[in-house]
Amino acid sequence: MWRWVRQQLGFDPPHQSDTRTIYIANRFPQNGLYTPQKFIDNRIISSKYTVWNFVPKNLFEQFRRVANFYFLIIFLVQLMIDTPTSPITSGLPLFFVITVTAIKQGYEDWLRHNSDNEVNGAPVYVVRSGGLVKTRSKNIRVGDIVRIAKDEIFPADLVLLSSDRLDGSCHVTTASLDGETNLKTHVAVPETAVLQTVANLDTLVAVIECQQPEADLYRFMGRMIITQHMEEIVSYSFSFHVSFTERNSNRKTTNAPRSTQCKPLGPESLLLRGARLKNTKEIFGVAIYTGMETKMALNYKSKSQKRSAVEKSMNTFLIIYLIILISEATISTILKYTWQAEGKWDEPWYNQKTEHQRNSSKILRFISDFLAFLVLYNFIIPISLYVTVEMQKFLGSFFIGWDLDLYHEESDQKAQVNTSDLNEELGQVEYVFTDKTGTLTENEMQFRECSINGIKYQEINGRLVPEGPTPDSPDGNVSYLSSLSHLNNLAHLPASSSFRTSPEYELELIKEHNLFFKAVSLCHTVQISSVQTDGIGDGPWQSNLTPSPLEYYASSPDEKALVEAAARIGIVFIGNSEETMEVKILGKLERYKLLHVLEFDSDRRRMSVIVQAPSGEKFLFAKGAESSILPRCIGGEIEKTRIHVDEFALKGLRTLCIAYRQFAPKEYEVIDRRLFEARTALQQREEKLANVFQFIEKDLILLGATAVEDRLQDKVRETIEALRMAGIKVWVLTGDKHETAVSVSLSCGHFHRTMNILELTNQKSDSGCAEQLRRLARRITEDHVIQHGLVVDGTSLSLALREHEKLFMEVCRNCSAVLCCRMAPLQKAKVIRLIKISPEKPITLAIGDGANDVSMIQEAHVGIGIMGKEGRQAARNSDYAIARFKFLSKLLFVHGHFYYIRIATLVQYFFYKNVCFITPQFLYQFYCLFSQQTLYDSVYLTLYNICFTSLPVLMYSLLEQHIDPHVLQSKPTLYRDISKNCHLSIKTFLYWTMLGFSHAFIFFFGSYFLIGKDISLLGNGQMFGNWTFGTLVFTVMVITVTVKMALETHFWTWVNHLVTWGSIIFYFVFSLFYGGIFWPFLGSQNMYFVFIQLLSSGSAWFAIILMVVTCLFVDIVKKVFDRQLCPTSTEKAQLTEANSGVQCLDSMCCFSEGQTACASVGRMLDRVIGSCSPAHISRSWSASDPFCTSDRSILTLSTMDSSTC
Repeated sequence: MWRWVRQQLGFDPPHQSDTRTIYIANRFPQNGLYTPQKFIDNRIISSKYTVWNFVPKNLFEQFRRVANFYFLIIFLVQLMIDTPTSPITSGLPLFFVITVTAIKQGYEDWLRHNSDNEVNGAPVYVVRSGGLVKTRSKNIRVGDIVRIAKDEIFPADLVLLSSDRLDGSCHVTTASLDGETNLKTHVAVPETAVLQTVANLDTLVAVIECQQPEADLYRFMGRMIITQHMEEIVSYSFSFHVSFTERNSNRKTTNAPRSTQCKPLGPESLLLRGARLKNTKEIFGVAIYTGMETKMALNYKSKSQKRSAVEKSMNTFLIIYLIILISEATISTILKYTWQAEGKWDEPWYNQKTEHQRNSSKILRFISDFLAFLVLYNFIIPISLYVTVEMQKFLGSFFIGWDLDLYHEESDQKAQVNTSDLNEELGQVEYVFTDKTGTLTENEMQFRECSINGIKYQEINGRLVPEGPTPDSPDGNVSYLSSLSHLNNLAHLPASSSFRTSPEYELELIKEHNLFFKAVSLCHTVQISSVQTDGIGDGPWQSNLTPSPLEYYASSPDEKALVEAAARIGIVFIGNSEETMEVKILGKLERYKLLHVLEFDSDRRRMSVIVQAPSGEKFLFAKGAESSILPRCIGGEIEKTRIHVDEFALKGLRTLCIAYRQFAPKEYEVIDRRLFEARTALQQREEKLANVFQFIEKDLILLGATAVEDRLQDKVRETIEALRMAGIKVWVLTGDKHETAVSVSLSCGHFHRTMNILELTNQKSDSGCAEQLRRLARRITEDHVIQHGLVVDGTSLSLALREHEKLFMEVCRNCSAVLCCRMAPLQKAKVIRLIKISPEKPITLAIGDGANDVSMIQEAHVGIGIMGKEGRQAARNSDYAIARFKFLSKLLFVHGHFYYIRIATLVQYFFYKNVCFITPQFLYQFYCLFSQQTLYDSVYLTLYNICFTSLPVLMYSLLEQHIDPHVLQSKPTLYRDISKNCHLSIKTFLYWTMLGFSHAFIFFFGSYFLIGKDISLLGNGQMFGNWTFGTLVFTVMVITVTVKMALETHFWTWVNHLVTWGSIIFYFVFSLFYGGIFWPFLGSQNMYFVFIQLLSSGSAWFAIILMVVTCLFVDIVKKVFDRQLCPTSTEKAQLTEANSGVQCLDSMCCFSEGQTACASVGRMLDRVIGSCSPAHISRSWSASDPFCTSDRSILTLSTMDSSTC
């Protein structure tokens, strides 16, 4: 019973089998011994709340925030004990914050509910009771046979049973899942592929055993056990070929007329929910995963929450202010009891205690007074800060999407913001980790060169041209090889032709080229649209080998480039027909039976196909990285090809090696049997397949190598150089080989030709790796070179990270650029993790375009996805997505800079204005015997943060541009001014806090000296009271903090003017209405006629103006002297920018040679009295300038004359 209760509560979930058994069409055994497994329905639920749980669940989530919970406690304290302020003062702002957040989250969830209802209510057709039944998507059950028509989306994860094609194949696109727009082919098992009608499917008796749902889109293991009548098998046998091993593996049941067959199921048979059927009229599939168990739904899991440095600083400041609050409350409580130690103050004649008060516990009274002071001062903690920051981040993120400079017209893609919580983090990046292929390069592959049997060729205008004389033609008579047709013609030239070489050599060349390009044309997963392959014959390819516009679809741009190159040479891949691959060789059609595909994986780094040639021979064709192919070769020109591959890599070309193996009949039988056993295994299938692949892909004969070019993206070099000038270290993490990666790094400016390149490669042991790291550390110390670059490969990196992390990090930190090649995806994430946890705790950014970059994108503080040609997994899993690498510069230098300045000022300003707000309340207690009398009216307490001072800072945080965006982008060194979270440092925080305290003292004591004595400031001789005193302080405070925000604003729009001056006007208008009218629903109206009376005094007006000017004058003077004595690069740029409209404005560029910083102050005074001489100004930047030595790369380029200064 107890276990059942725990299971129902979710603490002890019931045991679930590792596999699930699915009866197709839900035909369960009739013997009564089978208990069906329970599966969920097909409803998709992306919403977070329901009507019943919205209020409690939303409140629980909101009160998990420390500030919200804190104000809830304060509100409850105000309700329970006698406090100086009304509970409304805390309850109303809290209610406002909670309500606004709840409305926002509720609206977003309502939209999700609508989306779910639309998806779940979509019409589908299901095979039931021998016919097609129309139903809704949410009603699909596991085991149902579903019919999908062309261009429809799969409503659940289906195993393909049949299609309108005889071979049971279909094409799908998974753009909504991973962004890949290429057509992918899926195939049904032959035994069900022939069941192309509803009537035939109704006779199918089969069971599917497969793994339980998992999120991996590309992993699926299962098997189908088919039970059919013998006559049915015979009737369908014409449509498929049963292999020798398959016939031996058929399991007979005790019932003679029936046959049971077991067929393996893999990813090629699985149609994922969200994918779309293309180029196929219709298919039938059986639902195996439904609803929230589909792979698409399992990938809804949210990523780990990233927190920005600003948010961490904000939490630190909140803790500090909480300490200040508790200290003020403690001091006030202690001073109250110290003061009351004298009898005359403990119980004065006008405030006699009750008997209950005299007999109450002193400890309880102390605690009660402490809580009362806590309530009185609680507004020092800004509850509205959270709401304002959320609104600023959410609304501010739209500016990135609206930026036309981040719009890529060719692909019609604009920048995307997947999370707005990290906007300001874009301004704090110290390390950029970038992928190479598709990120720095275009990922548009062009075939350039190849090596065939030790001879290197280039492709020029569709012709293969050998480099230099061939070994068997020392005279160099074979100057070019136009194509295989040209080679074929050579064999028929007259013997007297001067262009002929030996017939044996020509025939050997033809055979080598033929086999090489056959391997290229057969070893791939390229697809052609069915519309284009309908005209197989001589139509698409004319006698001169000029192709019609056939369009190949490939998941890899490399494969597409190679197949297209083979077609230009003369071996044309026509397409797949049932289980055959059709290739035209010089116009002659050849059909190869596709027996097995050994799929590519990142561990093997190669793929293979096993085909049967028209002659009946069986071949294995393999292609992959040279490190995975060459060690497995036992024949061919291995050393020559290795040299050629290195030469290709030095040119920055991507290389692949091609090899083959011919099987004897008995060898193939063994291979076929082992492959079948591994693919039908439900346990450890990957390990078994990997072992079989290793067994098959050995004893290869090397055919040659290919080299394709991946062009650099536009402005990559300029972007990397700008990042370096901004103080950002750039690391390139790639899976390419060493030579290719170094070549691309040099071409894109990541490495300079003058840079000292250090290498940590080919390390085999821990000791050797450690010794090499020590040698590199010594070289960095001893070499008098400004910049070093480091190259490290994946194997050496694994050794370095195992036991020598500190030494490796020491070397890396002293290098300007680091290149990591031969990297696995998890290694990329480990490198970023290593940098993140280093003592400096730098902010990291990762940028990539492929699925192999997702791990590093999620690991980095900021992840940016490139919307490229390797799919959209990176863009989907990133924080921001852009179309090109060059957009990174504006994203960081402009948007990042603005976002950081805006939110840093917002946070500091909020704490500043709350210190200004609550400190006079604390000072007032010294003049009222710590009686907890409030200085401000409760309405003012409530509306100060909500209405009177909220809009100016919000608009500032959205619109502020303290310097022109073009200046920020053209001068990357300005990015250094905001690095290391300097605007939210303890020093800056203390300045804003002390500024708040000083202003508060001026507010309070300025007002006190004005009306604190028994002096009448009104014409009728009437005296001001305590509410007038508090209102005067409040009025000066509202004006001062608003004008302070105006002083911080550099970029004025009509919106800024409206909210800044409108806030002050709104305060005056509101106060006049609030205090000038008798409101009957208010129990007591302390402010009646107070504000009008205050404004009727000329002395009060003079005091308000005087105190506002006094408060801000010191701040203005500080800003002026800071800009003159120690200006930042940003302030220099601001002054330089202003020079276009002001003659002889003091600027950083106007220092004479040898002058110190103090001389600028003298020149400023000279200009004030009119003695500024333009001839004194003309100068250029030099290393002697005290201000700009770190900015020489940007600012020391040209002479500045008086006309521009």
